[in-house]
Amino acid sequence: MSSAFPYTVLQVVPNLDTGGVEQTVLDMAKAITEAGGRAIVASQGGRLEAALAETGAVFHRMPVHSKNPYVQFKNYYALQALIRQEKVDIVHVRSRAPALAAIGAARASAIRSVTTYHGIYKAKGKLKHWYNGLMTRADITIANSDYTRTHILETYPVEAARVVSIPRGVDLKRFDPAQVSDERKTALAAAWGLDPADERPLFVLAGRLTRWKGQVLILEAFARLKDLPWRLVLAGDDQGRRDYRAELENLIAQNGFSDRVYLTGHCADMPAAYGLSDFALAPSLEPEAFGRTAVEPQAMGRPVLAAAHGATTETVEDGVTGWLVTPAEVAAWAGALERALATPETLRAEMGALGRQRTEARFSLEVMCARTLEVYRTLMTPAA
Repeated sequence: MSSAFPYTVLQVVPNLDTGGVEQTVLDMAKAITEAGGRAIVASQGGRLEAALAETGAVFHRMPVHSKNPYVQFKNYYALQALIRQEKVDIVHVRSRAPALAAIGAARASAIRSVTTYHGIYKAKGKLKHWYNGLMTRADITIANSDYTRTHILETYPVEAARVVSIPRGVDLKRFDPAQVSDERKTALAAAWGLDPADERPLFVLAGRLTRWKGQVLILEAFARLKDLPWRLVLAGDDQGRRDYRAELENLIAQNGFSDRVYLTGHCADMPAAYGLSDFALAPSLEPEAFGRTAVEPQAMGRPVLAAAHGATTETVEDGVTGWLVTPAEVAAWAGALERALATPETLRAEMGALGRQRTEARFSLEVMCARTLEVYRTLMTPAA
């Protein structure tokens, strides 16, 4: 980073399992330490603890994931003690569950606080509206897209100057076509059971198996294209949604897609997954607050077909780096898939190259980290 960062930042996140929020915690922990600061993380923990340690961050296990009022009350005092112990300058809260305790602890300790609004939280009643609004109580709220920022300002009585849009960053070193070897792609293809001699275009839909991610929609759209050559990988964990997985399996069987559609489970090597693909799909039925699955494949030089709502209208340039498709409409998706299949390889390569360039300019990890560090610095100036 360009200048010294002599501050200690405590990030508070419920868990450290695989996910976009958790990965961002690791990315910022690394950026803080590389800038000369100290990175502290309070969390229940999870599978990313070892990766966090590699960033140089200090980990404190704490039940900040709990929504139990008594546990949150204890967290409030435990976080104050941690702030004193580690001489924390800024508290960065990344989820609603710990927001009340963590922001309160920061205020009681007379230090600055930041939240990151990672999603569009639904509120069906006054209590839930209040609970979601906790994420706007910090000194600064970071929205992970312009779409999210607009939602915050339209929903809560917060000053516009206190809400900053910083899109989530993609690690362009990890998602770099030049860094993904043929051996990695071959190994992943074998693990998925793909025939190396099969040259039918491959679509990849990455995301946990849950209805709103659009897997059923895509299967229904492909059912209208049985006479065309294509293959589809649904890469994602069902996270215990066995009934939904069974529904997908039944749809695959009913349509005779056993040699076309692959339910592969969790994929640990998404750069290789997109490297294997010809197209990526992001058909979420509900608007995405950011949507990594529309940005990461562009970093890998792959055109994306994405639902035309939410932040994907910011991350995918229609007709240039991919296609924006009417959300939740089977006919529209079938038409878009057919159009993609008819696109010459030379044009697909051009779209992929433009997607990589756009991601480098707007959605890189370096840009996200630099802008977040600047928010921290601003909060630590006397004028703030």
